[in-house]
Amino acid sequence: MIILLLCLTAVLASLISPYSPTEQNLDEGLTGPSKGHILGQDKLGRDILSRIIYGSRVSLKVGIFTVGISLIIGLMIGSIAGFFGGIVDDIIMRIIDIFMAFPGILMAIALMAVLGPSLNNVIIALCLLGWVGYARLVRGQMLSVREFEFVLAAKAMGANPFRIIMKHLLPNIFSPVIVQATFGMAGAIVAEAGLSFLGLGTQPPIPSWGSMLNEGMEFILVAPYLTIYPGLAIMIVVLGFNFLGDGIRDILDPRYYQRIHLKK
Repeated sequence: MIILLLCLTAVLASLISPYSPTEQNLDEGLTGPSKGHILGQDKLGRDILSRIIYGSRVSLKVGIFTVGISLIIGLMIGSIAGFFGGIVDDIIMRIIDIFMAFPGILMAIALMAVLGPSLNNVIIALCLLGWVGYARLVRGQMLSVREFEFVLAAKAMGANPFRIIMKHLLPNIFSPVIVQATFGMAGAIVAEAGLSFLGLGTQPPIPSWGSMLNEGMEFILVAPYLTIYPGLAIMIVVLGFNFLGDGIRDILDPRYYQRIHLKK
């Protein structure tokens, strides 16, 4: 329900938002929650609720594109490493080890410093790092599944590696990948908020939950609602994706139904 609400909010932002996220009323700056502005107004008199609603679009876009692109790259590289093994696997895994040797957020900050602050560059920076986890997961699953009888039978029948990977291997390893992607959505949203908080992400006047936290930090003692509400939005959405990931993991685990049967 949380994820559904996020998606509906992002899609219908222009319809449900009470004000424009860039509409300024300087004489009403730092006004607290009121009847006209349920969550209050920032230092420029912009409506906090409207900015949070439009900020959901940024978070959802970053999550979908980052996870989608990273997943595709990770599936390709992990499948090649796991299926062929040998020197190919060694080379790919050493490259992955190099990427994993650097702290993720620091590398993202370095990439943003080179690329420049913008929403598209945030997605690029996160994708350059995000594929590593999917590649390792897919590679590990491939190493076990490729020894199954149906894979050996496909090889004996002369099926080419691409067909074996696409038709026989990937469908049998997709369950843990889906779970990983769900958690990856939460990680991407937090990463975007962190970069925007540091001024390296979405730039004004585009509203972002991370940049709203940065703007409200200066007035945290006199107007704490400027940071409380964007922070709550981030927390609730990340919790929603984590809950979704836990649920999908349980549903896709055969032992989950065994435990339910034993309880009954």
